[in-house]
Amino acid sequence: MARSLALAAYLAWSARAAPFAEGKLKARLADGKEDADRLPERKGIAGRARPKGRLIWIHCASVGESISVLDVVRGLIEQDPDLNILMTTGTVTSAQLMAKQLPEQVIHQYVPLDATLFVRRFLDHWRPNLAVWTESELWPSLIHHTHARGIPLALINARMSDQSFSKWKWFSGAAASLLQRFDQIRAQDRETARKLRRLGAKGSAVRVTGTLKEGAAPPPCAEVDRAAFAAQLAGRPCWLAASTHPGEEALVAQAHKYARRASLRLLLILAPRHPERGDAIAADLRADGWNVAQRSADENLTEDTQIYLADTLGEMGLWFRVCPVTFLGGSLVPIGGHNPFEPAGLGSAILTGPHTDNFREIFGRLADGNAMRLVSSADDLGQQVDAALSPEEAARLAHAAWEVVSDGAEVVDETVNALLAMIEKAKR
Repeated sequence: MARSLALAAYLAWSARAAPFAEGKLKARLADGKEDADRLPERKGIAGRARPKGRLIWIHCASVGESISVLDVVRGLIEQDPDLNILMTTGTVTSAQLMAKQLPEQVIHQYVPLDATLFVRRFLDHWRPNLAVWTESELWPSLIHHTHARGIPLALINARMSDQSFSKWKWFSGAAASLLQRFDQIRAQDRETARKLRRLGAKGSAVRVTGTLKEGAAPPPCAEVDRAAFAAQLAGRPCWLAASTHPGEEALVAQAHKYARRASLRLLLILAPRHPERGDAIAADLRADGWNVAQRSADENLTEDTQIYLADTLGEMGLWFRVCPVTFLGGSLVPIGGHNPFEPAGLGSAILTGPHTDNFREIFGRLADGNAMRLVSSADDLGQQVDAALSPEEAARLAHAAWEVVSDGAEVVDETVNALLAMIEKAKR
């Protein structure tokens, strides 16, 4: 295994970092970024008893990663009902969403901060038989101490952006030492696999499997909720701006102003990536003269509503189902784009800006299949919304996107089987 002075220095700092981490938690709590009732979990103090028997610990950074592994979690339970699963995440929004969507027998906890004291408390209590990390978040102390206890590690749905790769190259020794501790690394695409190998991951451990998002079930929606909202729409045309980020809402509103030239009844459903920004977004839009109804405030959609602010969690399945056209945010600003599989799987035509590095491979396939529209500015987005709202074009785009993404279910099954094989091997 590669040795790294940078990693050794970090671990030495981590051993003394508890007071610093305590201060960081207090600051985050004051900013509303922590759950006061469950703050001890961030210090490694468990909020639940450890169940008897084998336990798989799955760590996801936030909302997107959590959603992507839900079908893996369900598959593990279906294959082995006696298996215990612990899921950790690091954000309040992900915890709220998982409370609604995780099977009852799965335990959710907040991941401890990466201070040695907190990490040891966490591992002493939960004693996982297998540790599973998702996508790209690598906490050195957690990985080091998990591996040191002889617990097998897997990295699934791995992805690495150009930005992350550039950062890790400055600490290539630390990256190599951490990545070599993983017994299996299942990469979303060849480019990620290449980057991970260049950073020092064991070639035999890395396998290109595709993304779990491609095989995941579409986000759920109760038919009664869909029917109720459709009744409020009363036949009005609508489009969705999903997972928008700061700076994008103003661009989307400008696009909506352009698109409304063709239909004054056109409604924009705006679903920000972080719903807690809802009040601020609503205030900005109203200051610009828009008639806004805010879902988190239970404000009714009326004939006069121009923008419906969907600032709630767990309802994307509803918005994708009622909107024939979806603009995926994080792409007109340099975030890297968001998951196109969900709208594609639910029949909503896809529009995106140029910043799609987080999903480069699938957006490339969508582009090759003429299954999306690329936009470069607010006015361009308005024009493309107008064009895509044509029933014929919306149906064409939606069908083409479905053709591109409809063959990925085997990724979930392969991941479930691989993890079960790892925990079975660890038992022997």
